[in-house]
Amino acid sequence: MQAKKRYLISLLTGAFLVLLFYFGGGAVPGPAATGSRSRHGYNRPDQPWPHFSDPLQHFIPWDHSDTEEYNVHISPRQKRDVNSSVYKGKRCRMQSCFDFTLCQRNGFKVYVYPQQKGEKISESYQNILSTIEGSRFYTSDPGQACLFVLSLDTLDRDQLSPQYVHNLKTKVQSLPLWNNGRNHLIFNLYSGTWPDYTEDLGFDIGQAMLAKASISMENFRPNFDISIPLFSKDHPRTGGDRGYLKYNTIPPFRKYMLVFKGKRYLTGIGSDTRNALHHVHNAEDVVLLTTCKHGKDWQKHKDARCDQDNAEYDK
Repeated sequence: MQAKKRYLISLLTGAFLVLLFYFGGGAVPGPAATGSRSRHGYNRPDQPWPHFSDPLQHFIPWDHSDTEEYNVHISPRQKRDVNSSVYKGKRCRMQSCFDFTLCQRNGFKVYVYPQQKGEKISESYQNILSTIEGSRFYTSDPGQACLFVLSLDTLDRDQLSPQYVHNLKTKVQSLPLWNNGRNHLIFNLYSGTWPDYTEDLGFDIGQAMLAKASISMENFRPNFDISIPLFSKDHPRTGGDRGYLKYNTIPPFRKYMLVFKGKRYLTGIGSDTRNALHHVHNAEDVVLLTTCKHGKDWQKHKDARCDQDNAEYDK
C-alpha cells in the first residue's frame, strides 16, 4: 500500500513539472539556468536575439568613395549623388562642381565678362582676356557658353600691390551669372603678402576652377584646378623664336639648358627652395640668378652670399 502511494505521488509530481514547462515556457532563471554549455565550450543564451524592425544604415565616410572596393558596390548614379553632396568648395571635382550639360549643347565655348567702367586691369590679365577673345572658342553670348572667365583682375591678390583690386568679394557676388562659381575659371599668380603669402584670394571662389601659380598640395583639387607657371608682366603674349628642340638632338642647339632670374626669399615661405638654387648654378648652361633685395628690411636677414648674388643679378 505504501509503495502504491509513493508511485502515485511521483507520477503526479512528474505530470505537474511537465505542465509547468509546457505552459510556463521554462523554469525560473537562476545562476545555472541563464545559459547552457555548448559542445564548443562557450555559453549560449537560451533566448533568441531580439529582432529590430529598422535595419542599420550603412556608414560610408567621404574619403572611401574613391576606393576600388567602394566603387564595385555602388552604381554610377549613387556615386554622383555622393560626390554632389560631399565634394563642394575645397573638395570640388568635375563630376560634382561642373555642369557638363552647358558644353554638350553648344560645344566648348568661353564667355568673358564685359569690362566694367572704372575697373583697372593689369597688362598681364588683359593679355589673357585678349587671347581668349581672339580664339575660336570665344563667344559673346553667355547663353552659348560652357566656361566663364571674369573681367575682374584676380591675378595679383597681394594687398600691398598696386594691382590689387579692392572689394572683390562684393563685386564677384553681384555678378548675375556667378552661380557660386560653377563653370567659372579664376586666374591667379600672387596671393597673400610677404613673408607668409597665404593662399587667401580675398573672396570665396565657391565651385570655380582655379588656375594658379605656386598652389600648395593642401589646396590643390586634383582633376579640377590647374597649376600654371609664374610668369612676369614682361612675358610676351605671342611671338618668339621658333623652337629648336628636335628628336635625338644631343646636345641641344641652344646654349642654355636652364635659366632662372628672380628674388631669393631670405625668410618665410619659399626661402628654403630658392636658397638652394645656387647648388645647381654653374654659370655655363645652367644660369640661376637671384637677388636678396626683397622687402624693406632685407638687409637684416642678409647672408654671406647676398653681395655676390646681387652683383650677378644686376648684370
